[in-house]
Amino acid sequence: MNVIDLFAGAGGLSEGFKRQGFNIVSHVEMDKSACLTLKTRESYHYLKDQGKLDIYKKYITKKITREELYGFIPEDILKKVINESISDETIEDIFKSIGHEDIDIIIGGPPCQAYSLVGRSRDPNRMKNDPRNYLYRQYIKFIERYNPKLFIFENVTGILSAQKGRIFKNIKDEMKKVGYNLDYEILNASDFGVLQNRKRVILIGWKEDIDFSYPNFKKIETRWTINELFYDLPKIQSGESIEVGEYSNKGNELLSEIKVRDADWDILTQHTARRNNERDLNIYRYCVEIWNKERRRVGYDELPEKWITHNNLKSFLDRFKVVDGLGVSHTLVAHISKDGHHYIHPDINQNRSLTVREAARIQSFPDDYYFETCRTDAFRQIGNAVPPLMAEKIAYKIKETFIE
Repeated sequence: MNVIDLFAGAGGLSEGFKRQGFNIVSHVEMDKSACLTLKTRESYHYLKDQGKLDIYKKYITKKITREELYGFIPEDILKKVINESISDETIEDIFKSIGHEDIDIIIGGPPCQAYSLVGRSRDPNRMKNDPRNYLYRQYIKFIERYNPKLFIFENVTGILSAQKGRIFKNIKDEMKKVGYNLDYEILNASDFGVLQNRKRVILIGWKEDIDFSYPNFKKIETRWTINELFYDLPKIQSGESIEVGEYSNKGNELLSEIKVRDADWDILTQHTARRNNERDLNIYRYCVEIWNKERRRVGYDELPEKWITHNNLKSFLDRFKVVDGLGVSHTLVAHISKDGHHYIHPDINQNRSLTVREAARIQSFPDDYYFETCRTDAFRQIGNAVPPLMAEKIAYKIKETFIE
């Protein structure tokens, strides 16, 4: 079945669908770095299918350039990635670039900043004038153009309350008008085996003449922890980086089960930690100590006075958060690209924020996934992504319906 991935980001949704045998015809994404990530991932899949994965390994170990890597890939594979912002001005050109009329499924979700509760709380106009509120209308134009059997629309839970619920009501009304039945649920990635509490609205629409109902997803009881997820990663300090290196241990059952690291994968990349100043490192250590002793997170107003630099001691007090090493992580968001204060490593001896590879693992991206082009871009892409493991289980249920 042919799939278009809109607002594709780093490709978490399409990775899950590809694992279940769906054919990703196009990824449409406005961010240049994310598009390079998508092209690199398409290169990985092509070379793996051709039995030439050694070429991909040469690239991620910096033995050949990106241009040299792409030189091994057929042009039609790379052209699947369309680097374009979706608007009234660009949409017809995007249709031409897709160049494929037989589309079965459309997946993706418009950027969520305009719907997020944090975004609204920080904006004096509560995002009312943000044009991203209405990107869903571009999504609907793709539905009208390709008339897919089914579509999956993913977004943050804040979309349900944006503008007192009017936005989500309009989305549903307009989708129904073009001939689709709809249903949605708030799904948590942790119920799909992802080691992260990450709630998202997953809306599914299907053509009125198709016998379909919203899947019943069996919840997976997580028996693993973040410490086990990081089990084989070398211990590093703030500012240290292993761009290309070796694991400190063989993999474990968890890494194999959630498809993060195959037994034969032996190249560690992007295990890169940002450098923190001394004050932040003192705060990190203090927060981890309290977490270990009391299993609670420290409010900003509780910090020793010498470490407090912000005047606001009444709101946004959860500036520093320790990732729970003995459980699952709290939600990873794109803000991790700005600083790591919300993602403090649970090991007090490492005393730092998460690396790119650790963040990718929390999102269930496999270790052979390479994020372009720099650490900041990689963190942003990871924070915005749909976990591939969750996407795969959704894709499996969709496939099950159509096979039957």
